[in-house]
Amino acid sequence: MVLPKMPFLVMVSTFLLISLALEHVTPIDAAQSETINVGAIVNADTRIGREAKVGMQIAAQYYNRSSSYHKVSLHFHEQNWRSTPLQAAYAADELIRQRGVQAIIGMETWEEATLVSEVGRQAKVPVISFTSSAITLPLVPPQSSYLVQLSSNVTEQIKCIAAIVGSFNWRWVIPIYEVDNYGGDSGTFAALAEALRDAGAEIEFRLALPPFSSLSNPQSYVRDEVTKLLNKQSRVFIVLHSSFSMATHLFKEAKEIGLMGKDSAWITTDEIASLLESVNTSVISSMEGALGIKTYFLEGSMPFNEFKRQFRLKFLAEYPEEDFSEMGIYALRAHDSIVALTNAIEKLVGANTTSTSLLEAILSLHFKGLSGDILFSGRSSLQSSEFRIVNVIGKRYKELGFWSSKFGFSKGLIRENGREKIRKDSMEVLSGLVNWPGDLKRVPKGWSMPTNARPMNIGVPARTSFEKFVKVAGNGSSKDDYDGFCIKVFKEVLKQLEKNYSLPYKFFPYNGTYDDLVNHVANKSYDAVIGDVTILADRSKRVDFTQPFTDSGLTMIVTLKPQPEKAWMFLKPFTLKMWVLTAVMLMYTVMIVWLLEGRSNPEFEGPWLSQLGTAFWFTSTALFFAHREQVHNNYARVVVLAWLFVVLALNSSYTASLSSMLTMQQLEPNVTDVEWLKKTNAKVGCDGDSFVRRYLEDVLQFKSENIRNVSTEYEYPEEFVSGNITAAFLELPYQKAFFKHYCKGYTVAGITGRYGEDRFGGLGFVFQKGSPLTADFSQVILSLLESGWLKDLETVSFAPSSKCLTSQAPDKSTSLSWRSFWGLYLCSAITSTLCYLAFFIRQSYERLHEAYNNMWYRLTTLVLHFHR
Repeated sequence: MVLPKMPFLVMVSTFLLISLALEHVTPIDAAQSETINVGAIVNADTRIGREAKVGMQIAAQYYNRSSSYHKVSLHFHEQNWRSTPLQAAYAADELIRQRGVQAIIGMETWEEATLVSEVGRQAKVPVISFTSSAITLPLVPPQSSYLVQLSSNVTEQIKCIAAIVGSFNWRWVIPIYEVDNYGGDSGTFAALAEALRDAGAEIEFRLALPPFSSLSNPQSYVRDEVTKLLNKQSRVFIVLHSSFSMATHLFKEAKEIGLMGKDSAWITTDEIASLLESVNTSVISSMEGALGIKTYFLEGSMPFNEFKRQFRLKFLAEYPEEDFSEMGIYALRAHDSIVALTNAIEKLVGANTTSTSLLEAILSLHFKGLSGDILFSGRSSLQSSEFRIVNVIGKRYKELGFWSSKFGFSKGLIRENGREKIRKDSMEVLSGLVNWPGDLKRVPKGWSMPTNARPMNIGVPARTSFEKFVKVAGNGSSKDDYDGFCIKVFKEVLKQLEKNYSLPYKFFPYNGTYDDLVNHVANKSYDAVIGDVTILADRSKRVDFTQPFTDSGLTMIVTLKPQPEKAWMFLKPFTLKMWVLTAVMLMYTVMIVWLLEGRSNPEFEGPWLSQLGTAFWFTSTALFFAHREQVHNNYARVVVLAWLFVVLALNSSYTASLSSMLTMQQLEPNVTDVEWLKKTNAKVGCDGDSFVRRYLEDVLQFKSENIRNVSTEYEYPEEFVSGNITAAFLELPYQKAFFKHYCKGYTVAGITGRYGEDRFGGLGFVFQKGSPLTADFSQVILSLLESGWLKDLETVSFAPSSKCLTSQAPDKSTSLSWRSFWGLYLCSAITSTLCYLAFFIRQSYERLHEAYNNMWYRLTTLVLHFHR
């Protein structure tokens, strides 16, 4: 259906006809008449029009009772739901001509307000409208307009919507709005698109509905249009601008086709949310779970409560067919518009009043109305940048909290200088309170697979340097033609996602560079890229990356250096001090053993030099052979046992240290410093299709002519053997794949002594900017990492064979110091010393005892001799 539009020339012609018709209209002096004639244009078929009419009547009655100088006489022109803006303009003309009104109040749409204000400008009659203002400029310049607006700040509402979308991390949204009679949207769509961009979200699709009055079969038309949304991924719907009649059909049809189910989110502006008090339960049930933004106004004051009481009585008396008598923001603004007009007239009492001075008096007002502070700026009083966030649930709605551009989201208010203000908080305090569509207990994803979703077009790098990651067999026409580490990760992620939804896809092999492949996702030629794509800052500006499924960094692979023979290598395991201390301990133990065994062991007979040699051989052979010499003295046995512990520790440590040194000598890289490569203009190799070549040139400052492109992993050994390259620069995942087969003769060297610092973002999958699949893939990848599945796959795919040594040289071994063994030496020395002291004391005691016995024997013998 083609949206009805009025060409610009027709509107200009209309303005000219109205101007000609009003040439002879004479401005009316308000001060000369005790009766203030006020025109009011309302729609009697809508809730807004009915509330506005009752609100103005109550305000006029209150003023007439309290004022002794002037009386307000309201002249209503009631339109119906099929009335056009031109009819409102002609009605304004009649009110001015026939009723002599001094001001006109009302109008529900900005098109009506714009045309009526043109009539007011020609007749110099102020026009007060409480409809939402248009963001785009009207046809009449503001400085010459007689239009005064008492309305919500649409721009602030749009910022609030964007804040909600951003806080829940929704990336794609679908705005739905009803165009005006001229096919426009008042500039709200452009403002929403800009606000969403600032919040990190994008518009996937917009649904523009024609004016409700132009539809002959609204239900059928709305159903057909809403059904189109099933083919879109986004499930975040923003009802940006709509009449309540259109919104009623919209929510009803959306619920029937399943768009009000789980993982959907709906947000409405003040136009709809402000009328929730007055709708029946059937409409509420179709909107259940939706979020609404309502203009905040202070309740509970005495004037407010009195107006509320009078409104209920008068509204039910005027419209008995209405089921609900609760008032909304439009009734309050209608009341305040009458108050503004009467206050302005009171200011002009006694003055030579013209309609121009009346307009100026209105614009100079500043008072506190029932709908909020009234302060006109630029012919508008854009009320309250503070909004209530409500959630439709059950038979009505509940208030979740508040939002303001200054403080953001909050659960409550604070009082400041006697006024209520929104306190600073975060959206987290509100998210747990929301009852989402479909009775969902968590925040909706905000997207779903379309009912007739086409398969995703996925690009796969076909020209890879390491087939372990991605391998494309044949022409890539079948999914079975694709294999490798990345493909296995992708299929496992899909397997996990199938629990929630299916994701049809088609692989397309790509033979260009990785940067070109990423660009094809950015320009939407491909929906995604599955392969060994490194996450880089420049790429992430154009596309979205998933959580990396493997680390990435730059490594330098070089050949091993042939080592010359070193005759004195056997001395390297111990330091010089360690050798000296060991020799001292050996000699000390030899002396102790000689002293303990010298008299009791027959092998120690002969000259003292021979005995000392025997003791030295007796002790030192424990270093190399199993001790077989017989020990006679118990103290000597303890000393030898302690020494054997020392020998065992020294022997094991020496053997391990020497083996490590010999192994390290075999694995010492031929090149250790990238600076040497640059100074000598040595040739280096890398994958020319990856970003590594650019990194070598821009960051590591290699000359372009010294970098050779190596296409496949099988060419690297050939390039090394032929001398074409001295070193190869590979990303960390490729290094693992290389050493799976080529660990003999190669090792990893540090890059400028900073190995581990040249790191990148890892390998990840690529999606279009704002794609909701990115978050789901990332979540599954994290689960695979935490469960160990990815580690097991990496081990199976890249673990080196059993005959291979480690691909990276160990840290340089150092000689063992005496500090590592001083405790053992101390124990041995103390044991030897204590054993010798115990032996010496015992020997001394035995000698004394023997001497004593000899002396007593001689004395006894002598006594017996004399006794005879």
